[in-house]
Amino acid sequence: MSVKFKDYYETLRVDRNATDKEIKSSFKKLAKRYHPDLHTDEDKKAAEEKFKEINEAYEVLSDKEKREKYDRLGANWKAGMDFTPPPGYGGVHFEYVNMDDFEKFGGFSDFFETIFGGRKTGFKRTGTTRRWARKGQDIEAFIDLTLEEAYHGGMRSISIGRNHIRQLDVTIPSGVRDGTKMRLSAQGDHGINGGPPGDLYLKVRILPHRIFEVSGDDLIVEVPVMPWEAIMGASIDVPTLDRTVKMKIPAESQSGKKFRLRGEGLPKKSGGKGDQYVKLKVVVPDRVDEEEKRLFEELSKVCKEDPRRNLFGGS
Repeated sequence: MSVKFKDYYETLRVDRNATDKEIKSSFKKLAKRYHPDLHTDEDKKAAEEKFKEINEAYEVLSDKEKREKYDRLGANWKAGMDFTPPPGYGGVHFEYVNMDDFEKFGGFSDFFETIFGGRKTGFKRTGTTRRWARKGQDIEAFIDLTLEEAYHGGMRSISIGRNHIRQLDVTIPSGVRDGTKMRLSAQGDHGINGGPPGDLYLKVRILPHRIFEVSGDDLIVEVPVMPWEAIMGASIDVPTLDRTVKMKIPAESQSGKKFRLRGEGLPKKSGGKGDQYVKLKVVVPDRVDEEEKRLFEELSKVCKEDPRRNLFGGS
């Protein structure tokens, strides 16, 4: 029976001398790219077909016996050419059972069945009999956390799958960072033929915070102060992620000056916490009444400071 030849090396985008490591690496990238759950209704069908081709190619090239048998066909065939097995072509035969999970994407191609046998071809099961069991695909997804959730940790319920069909309770470790990958064992795709499920990898994205900025293990917050607080000094309330603390401002503090609150930052992997830096921002009152205007006018008459003195008169 004539079938269309499939170039499994071309499918996995590797050359014929590729190592097992190179084949596995390319397979993972392509399987992630074309996984049907990551595609919308418009292009899901094409993704499913490509996903099936990638898995079939990997099934052959990742198995030493299958690859050797496939390579005996030679390197002169091109994808799409009519192919008929040479007379007497044979070797290792395989038994495939419980194929429902794989056949939801259409099963193996006629080319695969012709070369390695199967239910469509009538090949007899002789020689070494194998049960094809494969671990399910790993899944990667994002999990968006507020800075408070990342700081405190705790439980979080998330939905997995293109149509959000599966709910999982995830433990968020205290102090998790933006870009961290959390592995949930056996929460990926189902295995094939009794193989174990894949894993789920959640990549953390820390959402922007209303007042705090993250810098490594440290936090930065800009705190507004009134002119007289900066001039005379003051004790002010400063927010942290889990409480409010008192901080003293020295007299004659300039706008932009930073103060450090030790141990008020994010939890460190090595233990302890980073620091929180408080940046002063001197602001003027939103409203000024007549009495306040009079006092500011008096201040302007007695104050000798020129804030623009460095802008002129030299390089």
